[in-house]
Amino acid sequence: MVTVYDVVTVTCFACVVLTYFMFTDGGMKILAHFMLPAAAFAIANQLGNGGRDVLAIILIVAGIGYTYLIVRH
Repeated sequence: MVTVYDVVTVTCFACVVLTYFMFTDGGMKILAHFMLPAAAFAIANQLGNGGRDVLAIILIVAGIGYTYLIVRH
């Protein structure tokens, strides 16, 4: 892990995994919803490492917000 984006996105991904196991009943339907923010964090990492900071930050915030909405629902 070299850049700030590496640390932030891996931490967010780990939090999504922990959230899935702690606050849901499991199941493939819920897991499919959690795959979207995980993909957003991976894309944000690539964009951030490529110098597209604004898009990376938007994706990170969107992934965190979507995870919050999944858990709250």
